Amino acid sequence: MEKMEQTSADCNPARMAHTLNALKSYVERAAQQGVAAHEAEAEIWRRVLQLGHQALDLLFHLVGSGDVGETAALPDGQEVRRLEGLHARVYQSVFGRFEVERTVYGSREGQKIEYVPFDTQLQLPESDFSYLLQDWCQGLAVEHAYRRVPETLGRILDVKPPVDSLERMNQKMAQSVREFRESRPAPDPEDEGALCVVSVDGKGIPLRRPSPEVPIEAHDRDQAPKTNRKKMAVVGVVYTIDPFVRTPEEIADSLFRGPSDETPHVKRPEPQHKRLWASLPQDQDGEPISATDETFGWLAQEMARRNPDSHKPTVLLMDGQKSLWETAQRDLPGGEMIEILDLLHATPRIWEAAGLFYLRDSQLAWDFVYDRVLRILRGEV
Repeated sequence: MEKMEQTSADCNPARMAHTLNALKSYVERAAQQGVAAHEAEAEIWRRVLQLGHQALDLLFHLVGSGDVGETAALPDGQEVRRLEGLHARVYQSVFGRFEVERTVYGSREGQKIEYVPFDTQLQLPESDFSYLLQDWCQGLAVEHAYRRVPETLGRILDVKPPVDSLERMNQKMAQSVREFRESRPAPDPEDEGALCVVSVDGKGIPLRRPSPEVPIEAHDRDQAPKTNRKKMAVVGVVYTIDPFVRTPEEIADSLFRGPSDETPHVKRPEPQHKRLWASLPQDQDGEPISATDETFGWLAQEMARRNPDSHKPTVLLMDGQKSLWETAQRDLPGGEMIEILDLLHATPRIWEAAGLFYLRDSQLAWDFVYDRVLRILRGEV
């Protein structure tokens, strides 16, 4: 795929019309010549990107350089003057790279640029990368290693942002997370369920540490211990839901039902307005900040917004980590609290016990586990 740079020809509406007509002509030729669908698809996509590049370039051309006169007034009342010449900046979009020239304003040449009407009107980001491209990059980066992002985008868009740019982009976007989450309005009470559910769990996050100065040391077990390779993140979630009443037998049967077994068709309530928070332990001004305290602090705020008078029963679902339960008792609001220890954190122990008496895969072991799970659900803990 050819790289597309901004040219004066791209700014011409007639050029866009020509590109669109060329696309239509190509489709007609492909149909006549029996071009394979996947080949036609690839060529159509290349031409669509070209058309998008021309359209975005036309937008920049129509906006102009942003010249609003000799002087301009800033919101604080300060008056700035137009500086000499046009100042270029890079804009990397999903359609390709642009270099746009803009009129800028400041106190004098060589000093900080105070106002760029072109950037302000189009709400351009501070970095070279468009907001849409940043969104797509980070959508991939949270699921894959950074180095995979340019590989993937390069195949689709012919855009390959460097890994260091992706890392800076991630750090910059993360600065707005707390403000964004705290600014979200509480859901409409009419859309909420009858129960408020709170759940917290820990998740080990692998850490990348600097490689040893001498490569062979990485394979020395004494020099490369496996400790401290993870940090424990604490993840919390709050949502509301309507009750779904089931008997202990129905719950146990659902856990032991195989893929080929018939599943009862029962409509279950869906969680409403599920919101999550995750935090890693960190240092701030030399003081350690607990991930557990951070997460429970947010949970308490969210519960106060979603269930302000504690009129809804709150279901607290966690595993057996003692520190989580102690923090919940200390930090979460009062009111009716239904504490639930996650059953699936107990079942591995039951399977271990079954293995002491019976062959692991035998029907006797299966019956043993089913019986103990059912008794736990009946309250015979």
